[in-house]
Amino acid sequence: MPDSGDVSGVKATRQGDSQVRVYPVPPRESADPAEIVEGFLEAMTGDDPDFATARKYLTKQAARTWKPEERTTVLSSAPVPRQGGPARQDHGAPADTQTLVYRLSGQKVATVDDRHAYQPLGAVTYNETIRLVQQRSTDGKHKEWRIDALPQGLLLSESDFQRNYRSVNKYYFASGRTWVVADPVHIRKRQDPVTGMDSLTQTVQALLEGPTNWLKPAVDSRFPAGTALKKDTTSLSTDDRDTLKVPLNDKADTVDREQCRKMAAQILFTVGDLTSTRVQQVELQRSDGRSLCVLGEDQKADFMADPTPGLRETPYYVDASGKLTQLHTATKETVEPRHVYGPFGTGAAKVETVAVARDEQHAAAVSENGRSLRVASIESDAELPEPLVTSRGPQPTDRLSAPSWDGRGDLWIADRNPQAPRLLLVPGGTGKATTVTTPWLTDHVRIEELRLSEDGVRIALRLTENGRTTLQIGRVERQGTGDRQKATVVDLQAVAPHMESVTSVSWAGPSRLVVLGKQAGGVQQVRYLQTDGSASASTIPGLNQVKAVAAANDERAPLVAAADDGIVRLHSGVNWQPVADKGSSPVYPG
Repeated sequence: MPDSGDVSGVKATRQGDSQVRVYPVPPRESADPAEIVEGFLEAMTGDDPDFATARKYLTKQAARTWKPEERTTVLSSAPVPRQGGPARQDHGAPADTQTLVYRLSGQKVATVDDRHAYQPLGAVTYNETIRLVQQRSTDGKHKEWRIDALPQGLLLSESDFQRNYRSVNKYYFASGRTWVVADPVHIRKRQDPVTGMDSLTQTVQALLEGPTNWLKPAVDSRFPAGTALKKDTTSLSTDDRDTLKVPLNDKADTVDREQCRKMAAQILFTVGDLTSTRVQQVELQRSDGRSLCVLGEDQKADFMADPTPGLRETPYYVDASGKLTQLHTATKETVEPRHVYGPFGTGAAKVETVAVARDEQHAAAVSENGRSLRVASIESDAELPEPLVTSRGPQPTDRLSAPSWDGRGDLWIADRNPQAPRLLLVPGGTGKATTVTTPWLTDHVRIEELRLSEDGVRIALRLTENGRTTLQIGRVERQGTGDRQKATVVDLQAVAPHMESVTSVSWAGPSRLVVLGKQAGGVQQVRYLQTDGSASASTIPGLNQVKAVAAANDERAPLVAAADDGIVRLHSGVNWQPVADKGSSPVYPG
């Protein structure tokens, strides 16, 4: 127990309970305007077919034009309705029609568009209005209040959103490549009120609709344009052999076997993230029910950026003497630190920051107070090579960032020289460094840290601007290959807009990050975030005085962190365990 220090309040949002279901009730007879508004807001949180109950609070015209599937606006808490007085009469409206306006207010957390893409928001105030009118009841004996003008889409509190939606990954192919890239979206946990599809079918249909707008320029779908599920398909399920049969419309009838395998791979990876469904193979079917092709789990490696089988759970760190050290796992409880082979393990170069190639044969290290980047073998002894990149920044913090490898074998690093800031790409980790096009990298923006995704399509960036360090995800677009390739990082998206500062970041899966940072007015914590900015359901035990955190692309591997007490690791289901007395820069391959 701590015996000193300040006490600070922690704001917590009630977590949505997936076991709770809301069954909306229709408006009662002669309900007053406030009751109509509150009843409609409550009915939007349910999932009855086509939101039929919610539409009963609307006029016939409003019920026809309201499109709940168009967008979802997520507020930190339930919207607060306040009566704003009589509404201005529309031109041509009957003179005896009474109208009222209610203002809806709250704090926006995120929006979800019609492609199911989640977009987190910073401190944004929500202010919209809905208008009510009096109309004759069905029997014509009296008047009833109904809503005749309202914002399009759904309006939900954060807890209601978490109760109704889940994050899933769709998968598409990196442009011109043979491996898949995760594209996170949010779909309904149960039956979708508009389409009537169950969760699995919604996910497959979302895949067929195409990638989210942000990822679209960097990926391709192997499904022919217009491909959809066969008409009236609302439920997909596996058979007794764990085979998922997917009936498609006639747009896919004539694809060849190789294209069909790639289409099946997209579905197999996508449904594999649905933990409630066990799928061992996918069978695509023509519009007449005949089989197009079958793809099994044992063939997934053909479509991965890193096809190496087995779990990579060996982390690395830099020890107190500047030597690159491998944490060889003896058992789940113990590890054995070992210096790597080559100049980075012998002390020929005092390593400051490091990135280990994904094949674990080479490493890239920054040394000489951030001036030099070298690549050398960590499997055999060798001479210290010449630097591939050299920085002329005036101070160590103005020089080279920690490097990062992508799944294509290319090496990335930032030169933070204030006179000439640049993001660099070293093709294959051996070629001549080329400057990446970065229209957002101005004199006032500084790259603190960068981490490439395994697929090489996305880059996580810690950027400092005006004294604040934020976490951004950029899209990597490339032209050409090898030494002639030209890369651009564009369309940066804020991942953690509510965080006051971000100290460390690492990829922790196809679309998940582990982040060390601090909420506004809160304490430093290690937490998981999806790359679209939504919170992960997984929690991480607290850890004091953390400086850096690292995770493997395989989510089964333990987290590793550098703290004041040394290097520690976290296995699932246990607490943090010390593994080395002193050290820095913990990393997994990549």
